[in-house]
Amino acid sequence: MDKTTNHENDAPELPTENVPWWMDGKTIAETLKEPHFLAKGVMQYWQRLKGWLLYPLAQLDPMTCNERLLSLLAWDRDITRFKDEPTSLFRKRVKYAFVNATDAGEKAGFIRIFQRLGVGVVEVDERTPERDWDIITIRLSDSQLSENYSLLEQLLQQYGRTCRRYEYQVINVVQWTISATPLDWQQECSVAVLEE
Repeated sequence: MDKTTNHENDAPELPTENVPWWMDGKTIAETLKEPHFLAKGVMQYWQRLKGWLLYPLAQLDPMTCNERLLSLLAWDRDITRFKDEPTSLFRKRVKYAFVNATDAGEKAGFIRIFQRLGVGVVEVDERTPERDWDIITIRLSDSQLSENYSLLEQLLQQYGRTCRRYEYQVINVVQWTISATPLDWQQECSVAVLEE
């Protein structure tokens, strides 16, 4: 799923310029002659033609296509660009639109959607005890929430479950250091008696 398609690798390889030695323009001549230039020109023409044929295929890849065509691909995949969304994130959302739509509606799928789009690792809790049945809690760090708030809002609107309420719960990782030392206390009890 994460593999970027490189159509250049999938296309057949062009043969190398292979002309007979007596026509290569350099074996029997002291300077380069016409057949050499003709063979070079023909090979450059085929390379250029191959590029022209592969260009439309490259435009179907949201990660490399023209930005105008990206808007058309986004419309086709039902992706709306939110305000101030970076182009790289918009390209990712368009690229993973089908996979995200498939993953929507389940807990593990929702986590995969967040990871795919760069939000990071989150926890999703459904049916929390002593809470209303329709509340889904999304646990993430403070930085994840502040950096990706618009994206999270868009993802919940597009892939969230109908008739469910979502709430964010901020978790912060705290490092604890506990030192263990042996306690070797000695106790001594002395009794003093006053004699009369």
